[in-house]
Amino acid sequence: MNNSAKKTLKYLSLAVFGMFFFSFALVPLYDVFCEVTGLNGKISQSEEASAYESQIGRDLTVQFVSHNAEQMPWVFKPSERIMKVKTGKYSNATFYVKNNTNKPMTARAIPSVAPSNANEYLKKLECFCFEEQFLNPGEEALLPVRFIFDSDIPDSINNVALSYTIFDITNYDEVEIAHHDMR
Repeated sequence: MNNSAKKTLKYLSLAVFGMFFFSFALVPLYDVFCEVTGLNGKISQSEEASAYESQIGRDLTVQFVSHNAEQMPWVFKPSERIMKVKTGKYSNATFYVKNNTNKPMTARAIPSVAPSNANEYLKKLECFCFEEQFLNPGEEALLPVRFIFDSDIPDSINNVALSYTIFDITNYDEVEIAHHDMR
């Protein structure tokens, strides 16, 4: 092999290793990006949260939508598809999940809000989308969302869709090692 081929092989190998390690950094980087920008429903809770609840306002209709990413075998659906809420008042919702496989799995839900301008008036105190969700084979759970819409939300917004897409983020190498250790 000549020197230029060795040099090219070296750069390609470094690129592959770099991409591999970058893939592990994507979820934490996404969390930081969403926290900083407030995009995709990931909004940090401020200390002024109790002030919002004192300004109870008008009715909003919230539709909950769930999607499974490609090849995600879990059952994932909102416990209630449509909910009437009051602006300025905390509301609670849940999503049902079940691991239908014969192996332990870890998932992460990515939220989105429509219309997108409603996102700046939405504050989440608790959301399953803030953390990874681990379920053993056949295990099921109710995942909570506690949220409030600011009373300053424009009158033109009467309906809001909170949508969540769930992704399989299982590290199958670790699952296989743990499975062999249990034998």
